[in-house]
Amino acid sequence: MTTPILELKNLTYKAQSREILNIPQFAIGDGEFLGIMGPNGAGKSTLLKQLTFLDNPTSGEILYRGEALPSGGAPLELRRKFSIALQQSLLLDGTVFYNIAIGLTLRKVPKAIIKEKVAHWLELFGISHLAKKNALYLSGGEAQRVNLARAMIIEPEILFLDEPFSALDFPTKIKLMEDFKEIISETKTTAVFVSHDLMEINYLTSRLAIIVGGEIKQSGPTPLVLEHPNSSTQSFLNEWKKFYPIAR
Repeated sequence: MTTPILELKNLTYKAQSREILNIPQFAIGDGEFLGIMGPNGAGKSTLLKQLTFLDNPTSGEILYRGEALPSGGAPLELRRKFSIALQQSLLLDGTVFYNIAIGLTLRKVPKAIIKEKVAHWLELFGISHLAKKNALYLSGGEAQRVNLARAMIIEPEILFLDEPFSALDFPTKIKLMEDFKEIISETKTTAVFVSHDLMEINYLTSRLAIIVGGEIKQSGPTPLVLEHPNSSTQSFLNEWKKFYPIAR
């Protein structure tokens, strides 16, 4: 793995006296596309909240490029370096242009630069023709393209993805994943992708971490983990493969 951009050390998280996460050490490499999988209730969402600084650990530390973050959480300037795209696009009532531009607008980027950058991302995601359309009247695939463009336009150091393709019909999903994989490859953006779909994980990610019972039980190159699960992840993966066949 490359030099870590984010690293967890002796991290635990407890809620109502119950331990939800216990991660002695885990790192995200700069420029990698990391997948996170696990059974329901394994701690995936809680882990994502830790990585995106939406919640603070009970103990342990999170390091950004080798420097430990203060116990109170990440400063605003660091939070602004991260983006997240969720399953629900959560678009605002306004044009597609307005929605994609919102992150730059809030950062008070000059209007001429905003116009140039929005045009660039509209083209990359193949939605230039939708620029003036109200975002609330888009199809599911169109809305998710806007959602991803909005997340990418700020050029995040890490893009977090929480099942952004799961609600799409199969043809729409495949085309968007193909386009998105090319964009991520070209931009070399570090990405962390939570999904329950083995096909999505196998197609997009370079490394896979399996979390079970709040602990990361196995991590490594995605094909290796999927084809050779260890004793702690074999039961989960074998069961999951019945419902989500791996794309070849």
